[in-house]
Amino acid sequence: MLYFAEIMAFCLRIRIFTAFVSFIKVYAQVAQAQKHPGLEVLDTASHYWPLDAVEGIHELWDHNGNRSGYINGSNINIVEGMVNKGIFLNGDNGGTFLHFGNYQNTCISDPNLCGPEGITFSFFWKNHESASRFAVASGGKVISNGFSVYTNPLGGYVEFYTRSNKHRWRANIDVPGPYWTHILFTWTKKDGLKVYINATLTAENKNGSISEETYGDPYPDLVIGTANNKGYSHYVTGAFDEFVIWERALSPENISLYYNATIAWDMVSKTTPRISKEVISTTPMARAADMSPPVISSLQEERRPTDFLPVQSFLKTLPNGTISRDTANNLTQGLLKSVEEVLSFPGLTEQSTPVVSGLVKTVDRVMEHVVTNLEDSPNSLISLDGTSFVADYSLMKLPQNFELSHYRFPTEGKSYISVPGEAFAMESQTTIVGLFYHNMHSYYKEISPVKTRINEAADYKDHKIHVASCLISLKVEPLPALSVNLSGAPLIKIVLTHVLTKEQQDQVQNQSNKVFLYCAFLDYSSKEGVWSNKGCVRAHGNMTYSVCLCNHLTNFAILMQVVPLKISTGHKVALSTIGYVGCSISIFCLAITLVTFAVLSSVSTIRNQRYHIHANLSFAILVAEILLLISARFDPGTLPCKVMAVLLHFFFLSAFAWMLVEGLHLYSMVVKVFGSEDSKHFYYYGIGWGSPFLICVVSMTSALDSYGKVDNCWLSLQNGAIWAFVAPALFVIVVNIGILISVTRIISRISGENYKVHGDANAVKLTIKAVAVLLPILGISWIFGVLVVNTQSLPFLYIFAVFNSLQGFFVFLFHCLLNSEVRAAFKHKTKVWSLTSSSIRNINVKPFNSDIMNGHKEGVTPTKMNTWDKSTNSANRIDLSAV
Repeated sequence: MLYFAEIMAFCLRIRIFTAFVSFIKVYAQVAQAQKHPGLEVLDTASHYWPLDAVEGIHELWDHNGNRSGYINGSNINIVEGMVNKGIFLNGDNGGTFLHFGNYQNTCISDPNLCGPEGITFSFFWKNHESASRFAVASGGKVISNGFSVYTNPLGGYVEFYTRSNKHRWRANIDVPGPYWTHILFTWTKKDGLKVYINATLTAENKNGSISEETYGDPYPDLVIGTANNKGYSHYVTGAFDEFVIWERALSPENISLYYNATIAWDMVSKTTPRISKEVISTTPMARAADMSPPVISSLQEERRPTDFLPVQSFLKTLPNGTISRDTANNLTQGLLKSVEEVLSFPGLTEQSTPVVSGLVKTVDRVMEHVVTNLEDSPNSLISLDGTSFVADYSLMKLPQNFELSHYRFPTEGKSYISVPGEAFAMESQTTIVGLFYHNMHSYYKEISPVKTRINEAADYKDHKIHVASCLISLKVEPLPALSVNLSGAPLIKIVLTHVLTKEQQDQVQNQSNKVFLYCAFLDYSSKEGVWSNKGCVRAHGNMTYSVCLCNHLTNFAILMQVVPLKISTGHKVALSTIGYVGCSISIFCLAITLVTFAVLSSVSTIRNQRYHIHANLSFAILVAEILLLISARFDPGTLPCKVMAVLLHFFFLSAFAWMLVEGLHLYSMVVKVFGSEDSKHFYYYGIGWGSPFLICVVSMTSALDSYGKVDNCWLSLQNGAIWAFVAPALFVIVVNIGILISVTRIISRISGENYKVHGDANAVKLTIKAVAVLLPILGISWIFGVLVVNTQSLPFLYIFAVFNSLQGFFVFLFHCLLNSEVRAAFKHKTKVWSLTSSSIRNINVKPFNSDIMNGHKEGVTPTKMNTWDKSTNSANRIDLSAV
C-alpha cells in the first residue's frame, strides 16, 4: 500500500508539473495568438527600420535584414505622434538625410536583379517641403538604375528605371502635406509600377517607356531626404517613419492588412487599448491630431510579460513532502527541458530581457524548493548533479555539523564559483543549489546603462552593455557568514571566462576603445531582474577572464561596456590651435624657402640635386598644408569637400614620397654610391610625383565614396580606405628609419676616428646635430602619430601636433637659414647684386669660395672632398656634404 501511495503521489506531481509547463507555453504564446495578420506580413519583410530610436541617434539598424546605416547631418529632431516617434529631417538648416547603407548589386538599387516576385517599398511621410526635392532614392536617376520618390510644388511622382533596356516606369502622385501619410509602391517586370496611398491604389504604370537620358556613375546607396547623386545638395524637410522593404510585390490584401495593423485597427486596437484608433488621413483635418503610425516593436513590447512565470502559484502546487532523488532529478530535467522549449519560441529575442530574467528567477526558486524537500540522510551528504542543454546543475543537502573545507561549483572547468569553508556555519542542515547556464547570456544584449544599478556604467549612458560571460548561480541556505567589507574575509570568489562575439572581440582589440568590465548580478528586489554590482568587485583578470569577489550569493555574470575614447574639448581646442599656428608658420617658412632656392639657383652649390629635392619636398608640404587649412571650411559630404580630400591625399602622399627620395638620395651619397645624378633624376621624379598619382587613381577608382564622406575632408576611417595613405606613409617611415640608423652609425664612426686622430671630443654633439637636421626631411617625427593610440598617449599627440605642423619651419631652419652653403651662396649673390648696382662691370670678381673648395672651374668637372674609409683597403667614398 505504501508503495502504491508513493506511485500515486509521484504521478500527481508529474501531472501538476505538466500542467505548469503547458501554462508556460500558452503564456509565452500569448503574443503570437494576439498578433494581427498585418504584423505577420511585416515579419516577411527583408528590411525594416522603425526609425523610432530617440536618444543619441547615430546609427539606424535594420531589424529584419541586419544591415546598418547612419544619419548624415546634425539637424535631427523627433516629432511626437499619437503613438510613436518619427524622425524629422530639417533640410533647410543643412545637409541632413538618412543613409541606409550600400546596396550595390541588389534588387534594391537595381530592379534588373529583381526576380519575377518584384519588390515593395513602404514608409510613412509627413511632408513640410515646398521646393523640389527627392524624398527617397536608391540607385540614382543619372544611371537609369533604381528608384526615386520626387516632390515639387505642383505634385510628385514615383519612378523606377532600369539601365539594361533604358526603361522607365513613372506614376504621378499627390504629395502629402504636414500630416502622416502612408506611401507604398510595388514593382514587377510583368505588372510594372503600382503606388498605394494609405492602402488605396492611387497610380500605376504597367508598361513604362523608353528613356534616352545620358548615363553616369552609379551610386547604389539607399537614402531618405535627398537624391542619391552625391553632388545633389538639396535636402528634404519633413518626417519619416516605419521604412520597410519586401523583396516581393505585396498583394492588395497584404497591403491592406499591413496598413490596418500599423494604424491599430481590428484585433490590435482591441487588445492594446492605449493604441489610438484614429485613422491616418490625407485630409487637412488630420493636422490637428498630428498622428504617427504605431511602432510595431512597441506593440510587441506592450505584450511583454514583466513577470513571465507564476512562481508563487506553481510553488504552492508542489507537494511539501519529501522528494526522492529520482523524482527530484526527473523534475529538474523536465523543468530545464521546458525552459529550453520556451527559449526556442520564435520572436523571443525581441522580448528577451524580462522573459529570460523571469526564467532564471523561476528556475532558482523551483530548484531551491526541490533541494529543500529532497529526502534526508541524517549522517551523510546527499548530492544530485546533472546537465542539460540549458544548464549544468548541482543540488546538495548537507547534514548538521558536516565538515566542509570549501565548496566549488562546477568542480571542473575554467569558470566556477567558490565559497570558503569558514563561511559555512553548519549549525543546522545546509542546502546548496548551483546552476551554470550555457546560453542565457546571449539573450542579454544592448542593456541600457541607465536601467542598471551600476553607477560607473551610467556615466557612459550612450554606450550599451553586453553580458560577456555565462551566467552562474549559487544559493546556500542558511546564508553563509561573509565579510561585510569587500576588503575583508571570507568572500565569495567567482571566476568567469569571457564569451565574446566576433564583433565584441574586434571592439576589445581596438586600442581606441576603453573597455569596462563589471562583476554584476541580477537583483530581483524590484519586479524585474536588474543588473547591479553592489557588494561585488572585480579583483583582477584580463580581456579573456575575470576574477570577482562578492559578499553575497545570487546569479552572477560579467558585463562589458565599450566606450570609444574621446579627447576632451580643452585638448581639442589646444591641439587645433597648435595645428593652425604651426601650419601658418610652416606655410610662411616654406614660401621663403622656395623663394630662396629659386633666387640662389644660379649659384653652383645650390644648383645640385640635393637642393632640387629639398625644393620639391617643400612645395609638396606647402600645398598640402594650405589645402589642409582651406578644407576646414567645407562641409563633409559635399562635392568641394570630396575634391579637397582627393587633393589632400595626393599632396600628403607626395610629401611622403619626396621624404623617401630624401632618404634614398642620402643613402646614395653617404652609404652606397650608385649611378650618376642624371640617371637618378628620372627615378626620383617617378617616386616623388608618379607613385602618389598612381595610388590616388587606384584609390579613387575603387573607393571614391570614401573621400570627404563622414567627419571631415579626408579619407574614411570606417571602410579601410585610410590605408591608402597609412600604408605608404608607414613604408616611408620604416625605410627612412633604417637609412637614418645607417647614416648615424657612419657619422659616429667617423667622429670616433677624428677623436682618435685629432682629439676632437664632439662626436656625440655632431651625431645629435646630424639627426636633428635629417629628421624634418625624412619624416621620422610622424612615428609619434602611430604612438597616439589612446588618451594615455596624449603627450605623444601633442608632440605629433607640434613637430608635424612645424615640419615646414624646421625644413626652413635647418636647410635654409642655418645651412652654411645657403648662407654662403646668399652672401655671394648679395655681393654680385651690390657690384651690379654700382655699375662696376669690368672688375674681376673673385670666384665664390665654395666653388674653389669644390674645384669648380670653367670647363673643368667639379670634384668633391671625400672621406676615405681607413678600415678597409677598398677606398669607399663617403660623401658627408648631405649632412
